[in-house]
Amino acid sequence: MPHANTPRTPYSNESMNALRVLGDELADATVNTLFERGEVGKFNTLMRYFSTVGQDLPDGLPDVAREYLEATSTPPDWVDWDRMEQARLFFIDNNVHISTALSFAAMPACYVVPHVAKLLSATHSLDYPSRRMAETGQFVVHLMQPEAFEAGSRFIPAAQKVRLLHASIRYHLSREDRWDVAGLGTPICQEDLIGGQMMFSIQILDALHRLGIHMSVDGAESYFYAWRVVGAMLGIDLDHAPDGLDSARQFSDLYMTRHMGPSEEGARLTRQLIDLYEEVVPGTLLDPLVAALIRYLVGDTCADWLQVPRTAWDTAVKAAPALLGILERIEDNSPLGAWALDRLGHFTTLFELSSLTRGRVMHYAIPEHLKSAYGVTSTGPRTDRWTPPPPAVPYA
Repeated sequence: MPHANTPRTPYSNESMNALRVLGDELADATVNTLFERGEVGKFNTLMRYFSTVGQDLPDGLPDVAREYLEATSTPPDWVDWDRMEQARLFFIDNNVHISTALSFAAMPACYVVPHVAKLLSATHSLDYPSRRMAETGQFVVHLMQPEAFEAGSRFIPAAQKVRLLHASIRYHLSREDRWDVAGLGTPICQEDLIGGQMMFSIQILDALHRLGIHMSVDGAESYFYAWRVVGAMLGIDLDHAPDGLDSARQFSDLYMTRHMGPSEEGARLTRQLIDLYEEVVPGTLLDPLVAALIRYLVGDTCADWLQVPRTAWDTAVKAAPALLGILERIEDNSPLGAWALDRLGHFTTLFELSSLTRGRVMHYAIPEHLKSAYGVTSTGPRTDRWTPPPPAVPYA
């Protein structure tokens, strides 16, 4: 199968540096033309009415946008649909846990990379911190629907728009002298795109493992595979991306080692994340649990960099794997229990997403300007339990 399970040269600082100058040729060319012709506003207006697969493209759409949307309207021809279905079942089986890992592990992992935190602060209004989480949660939910790649799906249009959003950020930051290209590389470069893919795939699996969630090897590998497909649709060059969990561990460890550290923007975004979920959780008794979960999942060093407060729950939350293990055993041994927990997980995820979006569908658009305040059902038997690949050997 193309782009899968092929031998790969180990990643190095030199190979990662080469990825820092690469963007997304197709999306970048599309966005550049839209800006040059003054058609961004018209494009955004028309695209609000284009949200499902199979829907006719709006009349009056700029030619370059129409060509891009037609070229990216289908998934890669190498996709293994049996594996994608197994990934969807894995998500159904673990949806609440995945939502927890997204919120309290993957997003803080983004914030602990200073240049990524700086970029997020520059491109998302600090007055509406729920927007980023709502868009992320909605994107994942769209991906894991049975008809994600069929007529009526919202996933492919969302992926097309996110890819253009990334290109527009590259356009602004590169042209407005608000990004140190020489020092930081191309904004949202290939290294950062692949790094993001790792945060939403292997780092999610790591967080599930840390929570004590039972995962089969096939389930974990299929979930990673689904994000590999997503990466291709978001403009990642798969010739450079990890092709399996072992190479994903190597890339993820090297990427984080190269870039992670404290930053004012990272701490600010984390504080907003904590405030947001304390608002979503009913009452105040469980509010400290949010910070405690983040600290448990990302570790004390990263939590301190992000200025995650220490709470009385920091010790208690370490019992989470044991408590979740009880539910996991019920799910493993009782079909009725598995069904009930899956349904509870489904409704909990929908409630969380509804709280974040205030019941609205989030629309992705090309920003015409950036913020000026900143420089920038079961997946099968789980007796064959998945455990994370060991840490990669440190690189020079």
